[in-house]
Amino acid sequence: MNIQLSGIRDDRQFRALTGLSKALFGKLAQIFGEVYEEIQEKAYEESVKSGERKRKRGGGRKSKLATVPEKLLFLLYYMKNYPTFDVLAAGFGMSCSKACENFHSLLPVLKETLSRIGAVPHSRFENVEDMRKALGEIDQIIIDVTERAHRRPADNEKQVSMYSGKKKRHTVKNTVISAADKVILSVGQTFTGHNHDYAMLKEEFPPDEPWSENINVLADLGYQGIQSDYEGDRIEIPSKKPRKSKADPKPVLSEEKKSENRAISRVRIIVENAIGGMKRYNILNHPFRNRRDNFVDDIIALCAGLWNMILPNKTELNFI
Repeated sequence: MNIQLSGIRDDRQFRALTGLSKALFGKLAQIFGEVYEEIQEKAYEESVKSGERKRKRGGGRKSKLATVPEKLLFLLYYMKNYPTFDVLAAGFGMSCSKACENFHSLLPVLKETLSRIGAVPHSRFENVEDMRKALGEIDQIIIDVTERAHRRPADNEKQVSMYSGKKKRHTVKNTVISAADKVILSVGQTFTGHNHDYAMLKEEFPPDEPWSENINVLADLGYQGIQSDYEGDRIEIPSKKPRKSKADPKPVLSEEKKSENRAISRVRIIVENAIGGMKRYNILNHPFRNRRDNFVDDIIALCAGLWNMILPNKTELNFI
């Protein structure tokens, strides 16, 4: 197995390997190269200044990833297909340890590249003013939670914390906020699987602040209580069927309520589509096995950024 750009036959195969079209990959590679050069030059100047390095740039053993497009292909291939580092190393002609080292050294370059083009979603908002500034003219947001499988921790306390009663496996969860054009505006911090969706929202957006004032907020039934806990008269969640009781042994929703629920679902499905879009990268689908600090947070933000980049109507991005 030898993965090379020249060996990729067509656009369909290119998307299967990287998640991007050839054209979009080329444009991203151009900016990626500029960021890579800036980071390398800065690191070189600092090492020379500190006396750690005397040899000029370019000396020493040549990398297996000789060009910028090869470096970007290496990163995206891993995220899209999520092989083990042994398999990744075999595909790019290097040792397993070098594959791991290369991936984690190049990842900040991709993060800075996506950040520079305005594709990376916010991870947190310091206050309401910060959120309003980030939203700009957007006055409708859709909230949901995405849940990802995670390797079973060896520590008993951690595995209990990660066990999801909903998924019946060990998971981690993030709150996702999307706009009506499927752009992912925010991906919250990573919580363990036992946490409830609404509890996560309240921790990241304390109800004592007017986060939802003058904004149309749509959410699912996992956020029951949001209308009474948060300020704003434009918060919408579906109506729940009444509980069965002796007085009402066969409870049903009225046709009016059913119609309202369908209207909310037609809009709320957008966030599901956005989550599905970023989960085209299999690193978010297969049980997460990487152990580096903060990587579980960083990788979902980068996958969301790549999804934002490919959207046809990128109203909030300055790319292309």
